[in-house]
Order: sequence, then structure tokens, then C-alpha cells
Amino acid sequence: MFLFILQASTDTLKSVAQPISSIMEQKQDEITLFEMLLKGGPILIPLAILFLAVIYFFVERLIFISKNSKFDKQFIFTIQEFIKKGDIASAISLCDKTNTPQALMIKQGLERIGKPETEIKEAMDLSAALSLSYMEKNMSVLNIIGRIAPMFGFIGTIIGVIVIFYDISLAKTVEIEVISTGLYQKMISSATGLAIGIIAFILYHWLNAKIDKAARYLEETQLQFLETLNQTEN
Repeated sequence: MFLFILQASTDTLKSVAQPISSIMEQKQDEITLFEMLLKGGPILIPLAILFLAVIYFFVERLIFISKNSKFDKQFIFTIQEFIKKGDIASAISLCDKTNTPQALMIKQGLERIGKPETEIKEAMDLSAALSLSYMEKNMSVLNIIGRIAPMFGFIGTIIGVIVIFYDISLAKTVEIEVISTGLYQKMISSATGLAIGIIAFILYHWLNAKIDKAARYLEETQLQFLETLNQTEN
């Protein structure tokens, strides 16, 4: 009886130990994302630099555009009230204090009150265009990275293929262990370059959409300003 119980306990321990050992082996075979990226070869270094550049220029542009694309309806209403009262000096002073693209554009119009509407509109258009050009600064960097990152990945693919053939020539065989280094480098570099390019492409066009929205706000502000002038003159 004792031997039977001992045998049953031993079998139970073995049945428990086998799944545990298989889990431990599986754990040892697992690879982290960072370890996988390291298998991409030296081409991952310029790709990492490009990725950091994407993050930097995106955050820098996002902060600048968000700060300079605000549309303050209360500001427009206050300017309209000053114009109706004929208090142009206070309106210009408010523009100086506000110091946004919206305010700078209106200031150009206020300083030319009494002149032809075409001249006022032209001055405001130039101010708006200048403000938008400041928003677009460094945007080309994101666009360029979106184009060249996949090319760097393709270079990594070519290097990986070269490594595969070199390893085959040394080992005189086409076993998976022989070609795995080149395959890792080939696939990881391609995927990384493509991923960085897609991210840069999306961020570039998203920021462009915010700039287009700011341009519409400035155009709307200009129309409201010119309409107020026409109503005051009439």
C-alpha cells in the first residue's frame, strides 16, 4: 500500500514538473522587442536617429502650432466693439497685448483704416501668410523622413541578403541556423524602416491639417473684420 501511494505521488510530481519545465523552456526561448531590434544590424542606428528626429520635430511643431492657431471669438468681438466706437488706438493696443497670428493680422488692417479695402486686405493676407509660414517651419523634415526611412530599411534588406549568401558560402549548407542572422537583419530592418516612414507620414499630414484649420480661422477673422469696417463706414 505504501509503495502504491509513493508511486502515485511520484507520477503526480512528474506530471506537474513536465508542464513547468516546458513553460521554463518557452520562457527561455522568448525574445523581447529590444533584443529583436538588435538583430536588425547596424542599419538600425540611422533608423533610430530618424525615429528620434520624428518625435522631436513633431512635438516641437505641435506645441508651436497649437499655441499659434487659437481662434478667440471674444477677441474678435472686442475688436469689433472698438471699431464701432471709433477707438482704433485701443484696438491696436489690444492686438499688441494678444500677440497671436490672429491679432497681428487684425493690427495690419487697423493701421490701414481709411485706405482702400484692397490695400487693407492685401496687408492682412501678407500677415496671415507669414504666420502660416512660421507654422510650416521644419515640417519638411517630417516629410523627408517619411520618404527616406523605408529606403534605409531597403538598404538593410540588401545587407541581410548579402549576409545570407556569405554565411551559406562559409557553411556550405542552407540550414535555417546558417541563414537566420541574415533573415533577421533583412526582415527587421525592412519592417522598422517602413514603420518609421508610416509614422512620419501620418504625423506630417496631421500637423498639416492643423495648419489648414488655422488658415481657415484667419480667413474667417479677416472676413469678420472687413465686414465690420463696411458696416461702420455705411
